[in-house]
Amino acid sequence: MNAHIKIDTQLLAQLSQKSGQCLDLANVLLATDEMLESAQAGNWDRVAELELTRRKRLSLCFSQPLIAENTQIFSEALAIMLHLNEELVSLLEAAKVSAAVRHKGDQFAHAAIGHYLDTKSV
Repeated sequence: MNAHIKIDTQLLAQLSQKSGQCLDLANVLLATDEMLESAQAGNWDRVAELELTRRKRLSLCFSQPLIAENTQIFSEALAIMLHLNEELVSLLEAAKVSAAVRHKGDQFAHAAIGHYLDTKSV
């Protein structure tokens, strides 16, 4: 699991022992954690794959009203998921900036090569 924000293993065990919404939410937490690990490794294709499955699990999870006895456990799980999401968004923003810088460098190199080729034929 992620080094910055750990999913409470007791909470995860409580969710996993139940069925339905709780099990769906446990899977969402695990998928979110894996997304964060993949993002930290720069594996953005895997992040995108996991997001698709996570979205489906979230939809299933909240397709029915929440059972009253699960309110507290859901609150804790959602708080953790939000923290993981914040870290994931931070990594995404940093990756976007890095990609933009690389793109600008590539454009500069392309222009320099074009300029060189133009002057070479003179």
